[in-house]
Amino acid sequence: MMKRLLAGAILILGSVSVMQAQEMAGAGVALQPAASSNVAAMSDTRFPVASAVRDAGDLFGSDAISTVSTTASLVGSSSAEFAVPGPVPSAALPSEPEPAPDPKFIYGGRDDYRWQLGLGAGWERFRSSIFNASAVGVNTSISYYLNNWLGIEGNALAAFAPTIFDDDPVRLFNFTAGPRIAWRQRRWEPWLHGLVGFAHEQPQTSEGSRNSFASQVGGGADYRINPRLSLRLQGDWLHTSFFSQSQNNFVLVGGIVVHF
Repeated sequence: MMKRLLAGAILILGSVSVMQAQEMAGAGVALQPAASSNVAAMSDTRFPVASAVRDAGDLFGSDAISTVSTTASLVGSSSAEFAVPGPVPSAALPSEPEPAPDPKFIYGGRDDYRWQLGLGAGWERFRSSIFNASAVGVNTSISYYLNNWLGIEGNALAAFAPTIFDDDPVRLFNFTAGPRIAWRQRRWEPWLHGLVGFAHEQPQTSEGSRNSFASQVGGGADYRINPRLSLRLQGDWLHTSFFSQSQNNFVLVGGIVVHF
């Protein structure tokens, strides 16, 4: 009796399960066409079908931009526009600045260099009651201009003459400094200077020290070859006090001037 009841219950449960499975399958079949039709309708009416991309350039073409814009209008807000820009030509970069010219100092009405280095050959005619000598050597000067007409100058002269007094050679050294006044033109630059310093002579004599106070007054003219180089001619009166006496000497210089 129990076996019959158990078999009947199992049979009833199996029949119910088969019927539920058939109902669910039928519902799925019924829903599938509706979902497919909705998706197809949305694809036809709202979402355009994007064409295949042939190369990287197609991503930025008008069709791609139109497709993305249409999709964004459907998905995004209506107040903001969405667009993917195409290739933007690179903006022309500004040309590199030209290198700055050589540094110059502008002062007054003239554009020129402040520093001048003079190099040249010098001749000094030394005259005294002990001995006279014509000495030849090297003259060097350095000048710095404070404005377009006033400068500060340092000057050095080393000159040598034949031997005297038992084969003792003559050596003359002058070191002076002071103001320089110039009239600076495009080609010609005449100038005057007044310098003070000290002088040294050799040979040693029994008349006194080989060192003396020196004063130098004179001038010259420079001729400009180019912005960096000039020719110079200079003449000075040089006063010294060797041997407890006064000497009035003459100095002549010719050479070049470097501007920087």
